[in-house]
Amino acid sequence: MVRGRWLVIGLWAVLAVGSLTLLPSPAPSGGGLSGFLPDDSPAIRVEVQSLSQFAFPLLARTEVVQRDPAGLSVAAQSRALARAAAANRGDYGNLYPILGVLPLPNTMGAFPGSRESGTTVINYLFMSPYASLSDSERAARRFVAEHFDAQDHVVGVTGSVPARAEQSAIIQDSLPTVEIVTLIALVLIVGLSFRSLMAPALTLAVAGTSVVITTKAVGVGASWIGVSAPSELRPLLVALQLGIVTDYVIFFLSGLRTTMTEVADTREAVCRSAADVAPIVAVAGVTVAAGTAALLASSSGLFRAMGPGMALAVLVALVVSISLVPALMAVLGRVVFWPLVPGLPAAGGDGARPAGRIGPAGTGSAQLSALVSWRRTPLHWLQRQVGRRLGADGLTRPRTAAVVLVVTVAGLLAAAVPALHLQLGAAFVPSLPVDNKVRAVAQAAEAGFSDGILSPTMIVVSGPGITAKRGELAELRRRIEVQPGVAGVVGPGLQPLPQDLGVVYSQGGDAARLLVIMSSQPLGASAIGSLRDLQQAMPGLLAQVGLVSAQVGYAGDTALAAEIVGNTTDDLFRIAVAALLVNALILVIFLRALVAPILLLVASVLALLASLGITTWLFQDRLGQDGLTFYVPFAAAVLLVALGSDYNIFGVGHIWSEARVRPLTEAIRVALPESTRAISVAAVTLAASLGLLAVVPLDPFRQLGFALAVGIMLDALVVRSLLMPSMLTLMGTASGWPWARLRPSPARAGPRLVAGARSARATREPDPTGKTEGRTGSPAGRPPDG
Repeated sequence: MVRGRWLVIGLWAVLAVGSLTLLPSPAPSGGGLSGFLPDDSPAIRVEVQSLSQFAFPLLARTEVVQRDPAGLSVAAQSRALARAAAANRGDYGNLYPILGVLPLPNTMGAFPGSRESGTTVINYLFMSPYASLSDSERAARRFVAEHFDAQDHVVGVTGSVPARAEQSAIIQDSLPTVEIVTLIALVLIVGLSFRSLMAPALTLAVAGTSVVITTKAVGVGASWIGVSAPSELRPLLVALQLGIVTDYVIFFLSGLRTTMTEVADTREAVCRSAADVAPIVAVAGVTVAAGTAALLASSSGLFRAMGPGMALAVLVALVVSISLVPALMAVLGRVVFWPLVPGLPAAGGDGARPAGRIGPAGTGSAQLSALVSWRRTPLHWLQRQVGRRLGADGLTRPRTAAVVLVVTVAGLLAAAVPALHLQLGAAFVPSLPVDNKVRAVAQAAEAGFSDGILSPTMIVVSGPGITAKRGELAELRRRIEVQPGVAGVVGPGLQPLPQDLGVVYSQGGDAARLLVIMSSQPLGASAIGSLRDLQQAMPGLLAQVGLVSAQVGYAGDTALAAEIVGNTTDDLFRIAVAALLVNALILVIFLRALVAPILLLVASVLALLASLGITTWLFQDRLGQDGLTFYVPFAAAVLLVALGSDYNIFGVGHIWSEARVRPLTEAIRVALPESTRAISVAAVTLAASLGLLAVVPLDPFRQLGFALAVGIMLDALVVRSLLMPSMLTLMGTASGWPWARLRPSPARAGPRLVAGARSARATREPDPTGKTEGRTGSPAGRPPDG
């Protein structure tokens, strides 16, 4: 890469420009909740069967709301009924994709769960199942424009389909903002970390190349396999790409900065640092890609699309990083750190290590501290005391390590407690911004009826000749109405349209339908729980009304959401096992051990549980949201475990490398400060990149961005800095069982090993005076100390 640097840079430039100009943009995602379920979904099957059993559809996901808080006139309500009858007769010509209209007024107890009377009419529009989100929304707005007037008091169009269309539009509109804000944050973090202007420029070049190629590659790959990339995936892919690439750039630049303090020749320094960092980055990238690809084990279409998409994003970021970054470093040389970091030797220097350390604790920081008399303040004394106990030296003392281990594990477990009552939902309308028109129309409908009015649940009761048992069916409707979480039921004995339209009773006489409206948001965790309670109570209700032999099916958005949440929960164990096994296998191969990988994965899982607990506490407990969006904990779990293994490889890999030539505790003291600094900067960068998903003004992205940012910071600042070295200290060489050959700690091996450890350290670190050291580490053959 160094010798062919211009060829590498030119090749990636051609690929980026070609992708940008020649490849098509990703197709927009479609479908509602059914896109998240397999084809054999019971709720979808019941909905499809009801279309052939009944002459009139009963489930609608697009509604036109008429409302006047002072009361709709009798004429307006009469026109709503007449308009629906005309549309259903075909008097308006071709309304496709609208197949039917069902008006529901809250007048004179027509709907028993109404909060008001005579103020609101909801016109349910039944759309063709083949219509896209945008087609359905346009048809609804065209119907309003052509067949309603000012006296009808139309508030607008709403429902789960318009809400999904709004979400897609908001995501698409927010992508440029996400990219710009994330890039600004990354530039600031990298620039401040390396005190350089060229380092952020290099990061932008590499990240931009990776994002452009990945965005187009995902779209082409999705079209090849006949699917559309879900809109929820695109901001996540951009944030993941920018964060991963910046992490790897930070690792390369940190290695180069350290090597340049020892090697005067720029090309040799680039070669050495790249040779040291590239294998670790390669293994880390493959680990993250393999961990995210474990989503393929899911039965959900969303997760099955997320897995390959995220894996491809990570692999592209990996290939670009390990090829383009060394090439750019070779071209720029020391200019990559311009203006020069304090302590970095100028070009043509003798290559001796400067007296001061480089980075935050280097010469520049020391001078600044002297200017502000920092060392005279009580805060500095406190910092020194904490650093002395929680730094690399303190964590290699068994007693301190044990205390840190107990405290950090207890703290992470305490933070994870709120996750025990984590609830999952799929609310589309409430997740929209407060000032969104679709959400405002939905709130107007809910004010006149109940919170679940826009997405009722359809219950189909089947059995030979069951339509003749109308008394029993009417009694079943009354018993369902008094169940917890149910606001009202439209069905036998209470129907808004004449029987001959086939709304309630099937034409063959073997099925009847009930429309159940929940008292809470129909796609939220509360409504899903109410539906599950109703499903459990249904056998007893059928027995009470004399319909023991009847079969019952459920359809509608709440039923679909309940299936999605159930499938997600079922998938969680299977995919968690797959992801953990993949990450464990790569760690075992890389570290040549069994004990250390298990300990590291357990620590990553603790950080994950703590982040989910904190996220649950904030959004569900404090902000009062009706559960987290179903895919948020799922995506956060896979990403945090995979990214935790990424940092495991970088952090423990350095310790393992040092432990081949020095005792384990000494290896921790030497490797931990440098790796921790790089990991901390990388973690802040990745947390900022993924946390800025909250720029998208939708609740699922705020939840996911927060969970990922908190999880990454916990992993870097608590697990990697405190928990990992404490575990390795307490386990000692047993952490490398059975294949890693780690040197025992000096305290366990006696004085001779102490002397050998210091000799090994002296061999690895050049003498500040520039004199050549012997193999024992003492200049001019002088015996070593101790």
